[in-house]
Amino acid sequence: MNKPKSKSKDELILKIKVEPRSSRSGIMGQYGDAIKVKLNSPPVDGKANTELIEVLAKEYGISKKDVEIISGFNSKNKLVRLKGI
Repeated sequence: MNKPKSKSKDELILKIKVEPRSSRSGIMGQYGDAIKVKLNSPPVDGKANTELIEVLAKEYGISKKDVEIISGFNSKNKLVRLKGI
């Protein structure tokens, strides 16, 4: 994938580019300096953000509570913190 924006002992901060309303969900690979994630959910009422958290938690083998969207709640470009990595 790509290099993390920052990494400390037990957390990772990633740049994410989301594509909501896709035919399938999952991590698609690198997109510039970000990771591209396709999501089935529309960007309405936080549904895409919730699905993004679920996809990342499953991919990295961590709890959903350990995935936090730091910025970009209303944007396709997000910064996400993963704890317990």
